[in-house]
Amino acid sequence: MTLHLGKNSPLPASPEEAVLDYVPNPRLGRNYLVRFVSPEFTSLCPVTGQPDFAHLVIDYVPGDTIVESKSLKLFLGSFRNHAAFHEDCTVGIGERLVEEMKPRWLRIGGYWYPRGGIPIDVFWQTGAPPADLWVPDQGVPSYRGRG
Repeated sequence: MTLHLGKNSPLPASPEEAVLDYVPNPRLGRNYLVRFVSPEFTSLCPVTGQPDFAHLVIDYVPGDTIVESKSLKLFLGSFRNHAAFHEDCTVGIGERLVEEMKPRWLRIGGYWYPRGGIPIDVFWQTGAPPADLWVPDQGVPSYRGRG
């Protein structure tokens, strides 16, 4: 049973308050890739309080469970008022999913828009992907500005 699916769920005030729901893996024992993309992720700069924007790509191979997408959306949305550096947000999201869901493999790419004129991309994964897994490119081009 999930906390959020089919229910009215307000946006959590912080990532710490967000509850992620997990459901049984419908293809237990198979290596397959699940991809979530959040092209409009936002958090706050911990120094200036100004908003930061990123395009996040989360790829994982499920273990016993999969993350329920509505709860993931609410978790990611809870960063809107969370002040942290790009590295902390990106790696922290990956680590929380790994800690709670225990996937066979996970990687996250955080493609952050420029702060102070410098785009910052942050990548983290749990290790090498399973040998028989098709892992497509995350498909996010390097930042090129307006042209």
